[in-house]
Amino acid sequence: MPVAPFSDVTALRPLAPGRYSADVHPEWTIAGKPNGGYLLALLGRAAVDVSPHPHPVAASAHYLHSPEPGPVELAVEVLRAGRTASQLRARLVQDGRPCIEALLTTSTLDPDAKPHWTGGVPDPGPDRFDDCVRLPGTSPTGLRVAIMEQVDLRIAGDSLGFAAGRPSGRGELRGWLALPAGEEFDPLSLVYAVDAFPPATFDVEPSGWVPTLELSAYVRALPAPGPVQVLHRAHLIDAQRVDETCWVWDSTGRLVAQGTQLAGIRLG
Repeated sequence: MPVAPFSDVTALRPLAPGRYSADVHPEWTIAGKPNGGYLLALLGRAAVDVSPHPHPVAASAHYLHSPEPGPVELAVEVLRAGRTASQLRARLVQDGRPCIEALLTTSTLDPDAKPHWTGGVPDPGPDRFDDCVRLPGTSPTGLRVAIMEQVDLRIAGDSLGFAAGRPSGRGELRGWLALPAGEEFDPLSLVYAVDAFPPATFDVEPSGWVPTLELSAYVRALPAPGPVQVLHRAHLIDAQRVDETCWVWDSTGRLVAQGTQLAGIRLG
């Protein structure tokens, strides 16, 4: 399939102040369902278009219904426009049905800022982009994962056991991510990146679709050019739900985004 650049698949058409239409791309899907981080990035693009600040720095979305690929509408309301940060509410609707409700904070990220303390950040690991294995467009259970034919998502060798039916039990996936057509990451595509990897539960036990119930994304810094390194980790599976954390580093090793989510899961 021809690749669809991130900037194209998140393009908006203004309808009225604070209202937009967009097309959910059929190739940015997993088993026909659009990726949740991609959808949150769509809302993020609408939010920064309305906001006095250019960058999303925090976003929290609740997924009510999964939209089908095709036309959607987005509405954004400014809750507070501040000097250093602004807060907004955004909604994605398809055929009159609310699909996603989100709250976002926007600000201006300083390209010259440096971390003051990193003691709570995990080690991304020694794996290099070229040494990791690119995931194909079909899952180990036979589901078509069209988005993997768009992005270049690579998994480290010691995280690949799930692909052969031998998960390690750590509940952890490590690797790298690059956007289509050599497009560089920016704060909006980092919102997608925190939800780009397969469920970390694949490293615990095989399962079907793991739908996101709630996703929070934090963009911490402007990324350097190049692919980003990702650590995706599951913490607790209980009552058919799992919580996961994702860390994203740029090509210089700086942490540039974090994500947490609660998702549904059925095992056994």
